[in-house]
Amino acid sequence: MILKDDLSQIIRAQRKNINNRNQGVLRLDLKKIQPLENFAIIISGIRRCGKSTLLLQSMNKAEKFNYLNFEDPRLTEFEIRDFEILEEVFLRDFGENDLYYFDEIQNLSRWELYVRYLLDKQKKVVITGSNASLLSRELGSKLTGRNLPIELFPFSYQEYLIYYNQKQSSNSFHAYLLSGGFPEYLKNGMDEILQNLLLDIISRDILLRNSIKNPRVITEILVYLLGNISREFTLTNLKKTFTSIGSVTTIASYVEFLEDAYLIFTLPRHSY
Repeated sequence: MILKDDLSQIIRAQRKNINNRNQGVLRLDLKKIQPLENFAIIISGIRRCGKSTLLLQSMNKAEKFNYLNFEDPRLTEFEIRDFEILEEVFLRDFGENDLYYFDEIQNLSRWELYVRYLLDKQKKVVITGSNASLLSRELGSKLTGRNLPIELFPFSYQEYLIYYNQKQSSNSFHAYLLSGGFPEYLKNGMDEILQNLLLDIISRDILLRNSIKNPRVITEILVYLLGNISREFTLTNLKKTFTSIGSVTTIASYVEFLEDAYLIFTLPRHSY
């Protein structure tokens, strides 16, 4: 159980940090965030695509709110029962608030129970998460009909132009296709940023969450699929390529894990 004073210090430090942060390019999806009573707005997307910044931009429009980032390493021991302490700290330190923001809340087991509790109290809730499957699974069990999902992606071409203060042109579009839209990469232009991001996603959003003991195989599957973008594939053929994997079912799970982490997108074959 986390101590009340420790939690208070963490919350205050986080709020000081967000107050000092540059809110960056206003995301086009900001207009979609309209907090409503009885509904939780769920912002999901690949790591480092700007979910926390979008949350900050929404908070800048609010007069009063409660906020907590669960990716803080000081909250690794936070448990479901600590939400009662969290409520006490919020009330004591910031008074009565109807609007709650939670960053990367899916790191906590059974978080949806607390969000449901807040919604039952007519509160407004906005949360973020980096894994599509975890969010959808938990939303389906406890928050059915009470969530408004928003999928956020790296900068669009329009946001890319705003970031660089450029106008539409074939040159800028070509540059966008080559660089992509991850804000940190656009800021620094270092390939290591993208390399480390990929490793981070594989480690934290795939291997750790799904208890995978053979990281080499799933990385090889990802490299294979990325090298065959827009080409048709079957799970059976993947199984033949990666003979060390025990079954087609395991292959299917690995592909699903990659999709849940927003590293790939698959389309089912459509035929009549």
